[in-house]
Amino acid sequence: MRDLFDKIYKDKGPLGKWASQAEGYFVFPKLEGPISNRMKFQGKEVITWSINDYLGLADHPEVRKVDAEAAASYGSAYPMGARMMSGHTDLHEQLQNELAAFVNKEAAYLLNFGYQGMVSTVDALVSKDDIIVYDVDAHACIIDGVRLHMGKRFTYKHNDVESIEKNLQRATKLAEQTGGGILLISEGVFGMRGEQGKLREIVALKEKYNFRLFVDDAHGFGTLGATGAGAGEEQGVQDKIDVYFATFAKSMASTGAFIAADQEIIDYLKYNLRSQMFAKSLQMQLVVGALKRLEMLRTMPELREKLWENVNALQGGLKKRGFDIGTTQSCVTPVYLKGSIPEAMALVKDLRENHGVFCSIVVYPVIPKGLILLRMIPTASHTLQDVEETLDAFSAIRERLENGTYKRLSASVSAEIEAQ
Repeated sequence: MRDLFDKIYKDKGPLGKWASQAEGYFVFPKLEGPISNRMKFQGKEVITWSINDYLGLADHPEVRKVDAEAAASYGSAYPMGARMMSGHTDLHEQLQNELAAFVNKEAAYLLNFGYQGMVSTVDALVSKDDIIVYDVDAHACIIDGVRLHMGKRFTYKHNDVESIEKNLQRATKLAEQTGGGILLISEGVFGMRGEQGKLREIVALKEKYNFRLFVDDAHGFGTLGATGAGAGEEQGVQDKIDVYFATFAKSMASTGAFIAADQEIIDYLKYNLRSQMFAKSLQMQLVVGALKRLEMLRTMPELREKLWENVNALQGGLKKRGFDIGTTQSCVTPVYLKGSIPEAMALVKDLRENHGVFCSIVVYPVIPKGLILLRMIPTASHTLQDVEETLDAFSAIRERLENGTYKRLSASVSAEIEAQ
């Protein structure tokens, strides 16, 4: 027998092993100032591409005013307790009803936090005889929810319709033996690559297979579709999504989330979601703020129009300059480069220090070894000047990556890691 902590002392994990070189700069960086297109990083102004404030609502004066008034009226505690016990109000119900109408569902239920709400919803929808089929690139909250499942689960190749059908066939055979049902989980937009889930194709498979579709549309809500109702609306299949999830942490620039479905399904979930039954209700300050944000989503299409003007300018400019942005179909803008983790560190430092551009860096194990993914999130608060400066910066860093400058600069970091 060994001490439980022995493994922690010896192995900090694929990301943790970089902590001494990365913490405070590449991971856990501190962006300061109002949430906007330009913020302060270590005292310097940087064009900020790492904030999911798609519609620019975080620092919008109308939003800030309502948030301040709600804080003055209710404080940050009310209502206390879980929804079932003492944390339920008329405004919670009003927000649920307005959200349900916005995403064209019979009913909705507020969640105090998106991640744990997603975990609980997966857990509540299935029992041990049921089978889950989900994308291999699913978000961590989906994976954690699936891990709670006591029954069988199958992963399909990312956005691969042939693989989806193959796994539905496997799930169907097993469900016929267990007497259970099938839950298929996809994302509306995959947050790293920016691809939309194959919702239209998945829905078409309902004609051949008996399953229910659960969609995590965190990045699609507010950004996609004619009204901003998300990826289901964009693909014309919103009515075929059985359970719809979206968060307030992106387009709504707040905290919280919701699920939407037929009334009977929501009635079941609100009595069976453990993360909501045994945890505090969403605070009134956030509920009032969400009502205002949702009103702006409905009545100010110019926010979404400005967002997409910036998205098209950034993505079009990158492609014109020969950058690989993969197969994104959303605002999420990945730029793929070849290089090691130490090279990626040197590259990002150059971007921030010498070009005033702040974007997120994604490396192994999130993506394959030897690749660097620079992930950018355009928002409605960005300007075309921000885009142009960023494109010039990217052209400069690509040249330095290809001529070996970053490899030389990162040699000491590589040697230090190899010595550990």
